[in-house]
Amino acid sequence: MITRSLRLRDPREFQRVRKRGRSWTTPYLVLVCQPNKLEHNRYGFAVGRRVGKAAARNKVKRWMREAIRHKHPELQQGFDVVLIARGKMADPSVKFETVEASVGILAERAGLIDPVETSAESNERSD
Repeated sequence: MITRSLRLRDPREFQRVRKRGRSWTTPYLVLVCQPNKLEHNRYGFAVGRRVGKAAARNKVKRWMREAIRHKHPELQQGFDVVLIARGKMADPSVKFETVEASVGILAERAGLIDPVETSAESNERSD
């Protein structure tokens, strides 16, 4: 679970990131980020009614939080990041692995993956 200090909770913070931040998309997720002048990232998660009823939306939100929790150590710090689920997440064939892969792709596109970490991982894989 992501600690409270790493979460965006105020709707005005979400709006600020959405208006001023830059966004990247996949068929399943949208990532919007903006520098925050802090030493750590803060994360916000949004799931609209297009994704389904409350139980489905809560499941998707849990998946997004868990995917970010796995990626957090690899990410560059100092950003406010908002993840927004898209309508395709309503498809019952979507699995957690899809969400995790989408988060990884979006983090790379946004330049949030630390290049040192990525090169170290690729060196380990090639051994």
